[in-house]
Amino acid sequence: MYAKQIQALLERGVVIPRPEAVEIAPDVRPERIAPGVKLHTGCKLLGTASSIGPGCVLGAEAPVTVDNCQLGHGVELKGGYFSGATFLDGANMGSGAHIRPGTLLEEEANGAHTVGLKQTLLLPFVTLGSLINFCDALMAGGTDRKNHSEIGSSYIHFNYTPQQDKATASMLGDVPRGVMLDQPPIFLGGQGGLVGPCHIGFGCVVPAGLIWREDAPGDGLLLQSTPHPSGASKPFMAGVFRKIARIVRNNLQYLGNLRALHQWYTYVRQPLMGEDVWRMACYEGAQSQLRTMMDERIKRLKELADRMPRSIDLGRQCGDVATPWLAEQEKLRHTWPMMEAVLKQAVPESLGASERKAFLLDRGTINTDSYIETVRALSPAARKAGTAWLQKIVQATINLW
Repeated sequence: MYAKQIQALLERGVVIPRPEAVEIAPDVRPERIAPGVKLHTGCKLLGTASSIGPGCVLGAEAPVTVDNCQLGHGVELKGGYFSGATFLDGANMGSGAHIRPGTLLEEEANGAHTVGLKQTLLLPFVTLGSLINFCDALMAGGTDRKNHSEIGSSYIHFNYTPQQDKATASMLGDVPRGVMLDQPPIFLGGQGGLVGPCHIGFGCVVPAGLIWREDAPGDGLLLQSTPHPSGASKPFMAGVFRKIARIVRNNLQYLGNLRALHQWYTYVRQPLMGEDVWRMACYEGAQSQLRTMMDERIKRLKELADRMPRSIDLGRQCGDVATPWLAEQEKLRHTWPMMEAVLKQAVPESLGASERKAFLLDRGTINTDSYIETVRALSPAARKAGTAWLQKIVQATINLW
């Protein structure tokens, strides 16, 4: 006789070719696993928050562990470990994936084999190659599965500094325009890397083999390597930060985009996902991921702010009192308590209210339950109003600095 949980799933119509080779934890709720879901040999399901929608396939290439994840319709996780993440309709991952909390893959976002993600947000259609580590990043761009933003194989996002801080989240594209699914894709060539925190615009191309270290917020750019200055090596002193204004601004911009997407889910996504129990679980999971991401970014920015007093003291000992970067550090040191208080509050309902109203009026005339088709049916005026609404949320967050 199979374990009670496995028997309950079989009775619901879940397809388990080798029931004796599948593990279902006692806390898994069978009613949250849709009939027709296929669990291949070696699958493990854990956690009360786990929800798996119709048409999902787990473990087609290698064993899969799913721990407190939410999967929409037609999600395929082919092999690996997935914990505390949310996958919307049509998302998929190849063998050897290692996906940790704070990860949200929207519709048809996907990766090939051996991809590591944590605190990662991929908007629809974003595609990752193989052998990739892309934690602490947001990526948008593209219009469909053929015209999608791409990260080439063997790519890495460098998210930890010699000063041992992680205020390093990078943004490829943005939320206010990216959610409209009409922006040109971004291309990050294989065997390359991105040193966070960076912001790169839509339609930009980073050639293969290049380590990119700067902001390039303009659209449609072919990014070329910047020659390193010649000369002798410079002294490095642990604890001494230099220019931080760009770091703070990029972190606030990233937080502003997360806050904007949280509002987008509340006003735009929820009505389209509330009628389907599997999609509703994904809606709740996505909102939880966004809150987790925001908490992480606030935490990392606070850690940076907390290091400013020591950095300032050490900088003065080095005789650099008059340098501009000390003034930047003093500013962060003194303004952080106010910034933190605002960042932990909900977005005011009045922020972008008129633009939001105009957008939702147009949205209300579209009669489809498909999120992708709803966005594609938006009028140019609605797109403009929606982008303006979300951009006001982003800008208000940046203005805290």
